[in-house]
Amino acid sequence: MTAHIYAVCYLIAAGSFILALKWMSSPATARPGVLIGQAGMLLAVIGTLLRQEVVDFPLVLGGLALGAAIGAPLAYLMPMTAVPQLTALSHAFGALAAALVGTAEYYHHTPHGFTMFAIALEVLLGFLTFTASLMAFGKLQELLPGRPITYAGQNFVNIAILAGGVVCALMLISDPSRSGIFPAFAALSMLFGISLIAPIGGADMPTVIAFLNATAGLAAAALGFALDNKLLIVAGALEGASGLILSIVMCRAMNRSFANVLFGAFGTIQTSAAQGEQKPVRSASAEEAASILDAARSVIVIPGYGMAVAQAQHKLREMHDLLSKRGVEVKFAIHPVAGRMPGHMNVLLAEADIPYDKLVEMEDINGDFPMCDVALVIGANDVVNPAARNDPKSPIAGMPILDADRARTVMVIKRGMSPGFAGIDNELYYMDKTLMLFGDAKSFVANIVKELGAAAHA
Repeated sequence: MTAHIYAVCYLIAAGSFILALKWMSSPATARPGVLIGQAGMLLAVIGTLLRQEVVDFPLVLGGLALGAAIGAPLAYLMPMTAVPQLTALSHAFGALAAALVGTAEYYHHTPHGFTMFAIALEVLLGFLTFTASLMAFGKLQELLPGRPITYAGQNFVNIAILAGGVVCALMLISDPSRSGIFPAFAALSMLFGISLIAPIGGADMPTVIAFLNATAGLAAAALGFALDNKLLIVAGALEGASGLILSIVMCRAMNRSFANVLFGAFGTIQTSAAQGEQKPVRSASAEEAASILDAARSVIVIPGYGMAVAQAQHKLREMHDLLSKRGVEVKFAIHPVAGRMPGHMNVLLAEADIPYDKLVEMEDINGDFPMCDVALVIGANDVVNPAARNDPKSPIAGMPILDADRARTVMVIKRGMSPGFAGIDNELYYMDKTLMLFGDAKSFVANIVKELGAAAHA
């Protein structure tokens, strides 16, 4: 009877995971999607406990309590601007759990054949995802340099480390009794995770996070084969497939290959940008910017990572409300790789209660820029750089961008003239129609809101 109950729990949980992915693809059903995913995971845990393979229930309950004690504060205390960091940590913890379970299975059972192959694969993926996710967290949190960390022959070193890990895995598969090889195998897997992420710049973090989502899922699926746990196979396969598909989508959004993201050291400052060639720019005050916005009939706001850092989304909502009351049409243009993870801008703007129908994807809004009075760029850089269209030798040549330069007036809120993560200057800043609004995004937008409010009461 118990076997039937846990089988039903697993079946319902698998269906819940599939529905969760489906529903979370739309803002209208995202919340119930999260809830059904949580319910499915609870059923999965219950079903696993009912399999009666657990040898120490107090230890399991203690682990659940410890995990909740760590996870709940992280979820509640982590600001929305740090969601990418939280995602990276989640990947790290999940992958580490899979790798440790695989390690325990190896030393406890000394498996052979396909089971040993599955354990070797999931330990390799689990440990490399663990260290790679920690590296991604460090770059996102600015504990590590956001620019690529490179040295001569780095790609060859990375390949050698991976090859060493694969050789160790093959030796273990051919003769699982060689337990002395396992620590070296685990160490090489973790070292490869570090060396893989070190040369990747902050601009590629959205793709990296999606890729690590895929490797964590594949590690879980491989562990499912090793443990003969069908639900783990289903859940891991769903996570791995969705992460891989998302990685491909992100690469296409940047017009770059997956290999170039992982091994191209994209984001190294170009010589011309580093020298800071002096070009004339036009700047404006918050009062002048508010006057231009007040006179506009249509405004397209382009948010980027700078908006997230400054936490300017709530002030943007106030500006949106004031302009909308004046009859100004305000939209928000969302680039697929704006921010540090897929959907980063959507999450932040939704947190500020900006209507979701005002958030428009790149392919749907680019045709509106020629009729737009003002394009207001807030903390975005490479995703609005016309060099992607105009300079075939540019590192971002061919990358789909938001056509902000085709608006009648462009205003850019930025702290200074430093290049973006691609390491190149942005020719948008030097156009005659562009006004640079220098300062912190939150403070500058707050000043614009103040000027708009004063004009409304004048």
